[in-house]
Amino acid sequence: MKIKNLKRLQRKLRRMSPVAKEEIRKALAESAAEIVALQKQIVPAASGDLRDSIEWRYGDAKKIRYSQSFKGASGGHELSVRISAGNEKVRYAHLVEFGAAPHIAGGKFEGAQHPGAPAQPFFYPAFRLGKKRAKARIGRAVGKAARKVAAGG
Repeated sequence: MKIKNLKRLQRKLRRMSPVAKEEIRKALAESAAEIVALQKQIVPAASGDLRDSIEWRYGDAKKIRYSQSFKGASGGHELSVRISAGNEKVRYAHLVEFGAAPHIAGGKFEGAQHPGAPAQPFFYPAFRLGKKRAKARIGRAVGKAARKVAAGG
């Protein structure tokens, strides 16, 4: 998500009171949970492992190994979230999202013809559907937080 004047916003957020930051964190959590719920609804679920691996976390969390992830604009460690799909057990989230071209396999199955797999997007379509609502919710939280700061809270 692109935010205009991000550096200026980050400076102002650092000066905010803990109460104001909590308003924004609640909006981030609600938005992330909403997007994750939508992703879990539309992900193809053969075994359910991929669906169960979809999660969100607070902070500038490092990209989770073997995951398809998106990190929103950072307002510092405490005012950002990362949504991811995949983990050590589920290493194929990107192949479900984007598909795989037909190819000759290497490694353990060297020489075998792999027919490829069609893309079954679930991650970014759900993000795009929830993005406008999330931006509005976070904007309202920033306004509410600013009013609290201005009122001395």
